[in-house]
Amino acid sequence: MAKRQDHTAEQQSVRVLKVGERVRHILSELLARQEVHDDVVSASNIAVTEVRLTPDLRNATAYVKPLLDAEEDAVVNALRQNTAFLQREVAKRLGLKFAPKLKFRKDESFAEADRIEELLRDPKVSRDLDYDPNDEGA
Repeated sequence: MAKRQDHTAEQQSVRVLKVGERVRHILSELLARQEVHDDVVSASNIAVTEVRLTPDLRNATAYVKPLLDAEEDAVVNALRQNTAFLQREVAKRLGLKFAPKLKFRKDESFAEADRIEELLRDPKVSRDLDYDPNDEGA
């Protein structure tokens, strides 16, 4: 009987990150080559910004961002309808014992970054950012 290898938490998390990055590349390639036979998906340029896996590598959440003002909700729904095909292709190309179950979500990080930029441009905030305590009394 083969001895099970024990991995440290750090090694396990590095593996999770590496597999997540491989899944991201595979999904990006499938979408770029328009291998998904769906009109909404084919008509959109879609960036897979991140793939987060659970520690057991069984579930993956893919964060996607449609480019060029494509309708985000329609694109995410189309990807969800084609999940079975995408999972099959990821499983084929990944070469793991178990392929992760895919979920697709909109990537909200760009909207959050825009919101933070807007806050930083506020005159009250920029006044506080420009404040230098060494300038007092000069």
